[in-house]
This record gives sequence, C-alpha cells and structure tokens, in this order.
Amino acid sequence: MDVREFRNCMGRFATGVTVVTCKKEDGYHGFTANSFTSVSLNPPLILVSVDKKTKAAEYLRNNSFAVNILQEDQHAVAMHFAGRPNEDQLFDWHESLHTVKLDRALAHIECTPWAEYDGGDHVLFLGEVQDFTYTTAPALTYYAGQFSKLEHAE
Repeated sequence: MDVREFRNCMGRFATGVTVVTCKKEDGYHGFTANSFTSVSLNPPLILVSVDKKTKAAEYLRNNSFAVNILQEDQHAVAMHFAGRPNEDQLFDWHESLHTVKLDRALAHIECTPWAEYDGGDHVLFLGEVQDFTYTTAPALTYYAGQFSKLEHAE
C-alpha cells in the first residue's frame, strides 16, 4: 500500500482542528491534532491519537490534558503548535483545575488519563472528561491538507 496515497485518502474526511495542551514540571506544552474523537458519553471519554516519535506522546503519558477546539480565525495558532512557531503571542494560557488550556478556543475539553493503547505508529490516549466549555463561534476545519472554514447555520 502506498502510505502517501492512504494519507491523501484519509484527508478526504473533514475534521475540526484542535490543540491538545498539558502542563509538566518544565512548563506548558501543546500540539496541533485533528485525530480526536468522542468515545463514550457514560463515562464521558475522548480519544487523541499521537505519533509515538513526538515529544507530545511523552507529555501526555499519565497526564491530564485539554483538547482546545479552534475557532476559524485561529489558523496561526494551529500552525504555531504544528511546529511552525510564531514570534508574536497568538494565544494566552489559562490554568484550570486539571490542566492548562488556551484562551479564545471555540471549546475546551479537560481530561484526566483513562487509558493508553498501542495504535501502530501512534499512541491512543483516552481521557475522562472532567470539565468542558464551548461557544457558538465558527470552527476552523481541515480538509485535503488545507485549513478551511465550515459553512454553518444556527
């Protein structure tokens, strides 16, 4: 199987854009992820898939984290946490009871560790939702390798 073509095929699934954040002894950390999904309502569980080769996989191991769903105008924030740092301050950190999150996100989902599974070249982290907030602003989306806007009517 051609891995690049498989990736292109999977890119035909439009997703929201998130930044997963956590805190460790050495400070705050975050990474852009679109491999995120709800798993269960009772108990409330979510899943984040993280490449095993990244520092993010180590940061999340046995650690609380927040999934910050980005607003459509937060493209630069997504790029910052995708490894293209911006010298300008594009966001503010906010400490919460369980972890750290980004101000101005469309939604925040705060989690404590639930389980961790081998997912091939990724680690699947399940988090138990402890708290969440959301607004009704438009979401930043990702489709076919590009950021886009979601047409949405309330």
